[in-house]
Amino acid sequence: MNDLAELKRFVVAHAISQNLPTGHYASPMGRITSDSGDEPGSWSYEWIRAGEEAEAAGETLAACQYYNLGRFPFVDGPGRKRALARCVEAFERWRREWPGIEAVTVEVDGLPVKVWATGLSAEEPRPLLVMTGGIVSPKEQWAPVLPQIAAFGMAGVVAELPGVGENPLRYGPDGWRLFTAILDALAGRAKVSETYLLALSFGGHLALTAALRDRRIRGLVGNGTPIHDFFTDTAWQARVPTITRDTLAHLVGVPPQAVFARIRDWALDDESLRDLQVPFATVTATKDEIIPPGDTERLKRSVRDLRLIEHSDVHGAPSHLAETRAWSLLAIQEMRPDADPRVTAALGAALEAAREGTGR
Repeated sequence: MNDLAELKRFVVAHAISQNLPTGHYASPMGRITSDSGDEPGSWSYEWIRAGEEAEAAGETLAACQYYNLGRFPFVDGPGRKRALARCVEAFERWRREWPGIEAVTVEVDGLPVKVWATGLSAEEPRPLLVMTGGIVSPKEQWAPVLPQIAAFGMAGVVAELPGVGENPLRYGPDGWRLFTAILDALAGRAKVSETYLLALSFGGHLALTAALRDRRIRGLVGNGTPIHDFFTDTAWQARVPTITRDTLAHLVGVPPQAVFARIRDWALDDESLRDLQVPFATVTATKDEIIPPGDTERLKRSVRDLRLIEHSDVHGAPSHLAETRAWSLLAIQEMRPDADPRVTAALGAALEAAREGTGR
C-alpha cells in the first residue's frame, strides 16, 4: 500500500504534465481518503469518477488523463487495473479524431508490445522519433504529442517501459532492446537509420544504453535521467521516495528491500558515457528528490556532446513544463541535419515565450 500523502504529492507533477488545471485535479484528490480498494473515497474510484464526469462533458482526452492518474503509480489491484483499462479505452476513442495515429504491435522475446505511432509510410519513410516516459508513465500519457511530431515531418512512436501500462515485458538491464525492436519492426515504414529518442526519467537510462549499442540512434533527449550514483549510492538510496522504490521493485519483480541490490549493476560508468557517439540533450533539476546530483556531474565530465538545461525544481521540472517541452523538441530539431528551419524557428520562439512567462 502506498503512503497517501506521498502519493498525492507526486501525482501533481503528472497532472501538470498533462495540462490538467489545478481546480480540476484538486477536487478528486480532496475526496480521496484511502489508497487501496475500489469504492468511494479510494484512489482509483475517485479518479475514475472524475474521468467519467469528463467523458460526460465530451472531454475524452481529459477523461483518459484522469483514468491514467487512477492507475498511478502502477497496477496493484482491481481498482488500478480498472483505471488502466478505462485509460486505454478513452485514448482509443480520442485517437479516432486523429486518423494518422495507429496501434502497432512490436514483438520482443516472443511477447507482443503495443505502441502508438504516426507518420509511418512505406512510400515516403520519414526520420523517426521514439518517445517514452519513465517507470510510472503509460504510453497514453504522452501519446497526445504524436500529431505534433507528425507536423515536424517525422514519424513518431510512443511506447512505455517494460512492465508499465500494457507492456508485458519484465523491466531489467536488457530493457533497452525495446528500442531496437521498435526500429526493426518499422524499418520498412520509417527512416530508422535516422532515429531520435525522447526518453524521460528512467526511460533515459535505457535510451542511453540503447544508443551505445544501436548506431541507428542519432540523438537523445532526456529529463531527470538516472546514470550511475542512483544505482550505487546507498546513502542516497535511503532517501529515495518510497513510491519510486516500490514501483521499481514491482517492475523488476523483487521485494522493495531488495531492489537496489538488484539494479546496482545497471549503472553507466564514465567509460561508457565517453563512448556515446551522439548528442545527448537533457533537463536536470537542482532539487531532484530522485536523481542524485552526482549523476549530472558525471554527464558533464564524460559526455562529449552534452546539451544541458538546469532548473531549480524537483524531479521532472514540473514547474517549468512549457519551457522544458519547447526546449526538448527544439533540441531534437537541432540534432537533425534535415530539419525544417521553419519548425526550428517556431520552436525557438515558443521557447523564448515560455522563458518570458517564467521570468528567465
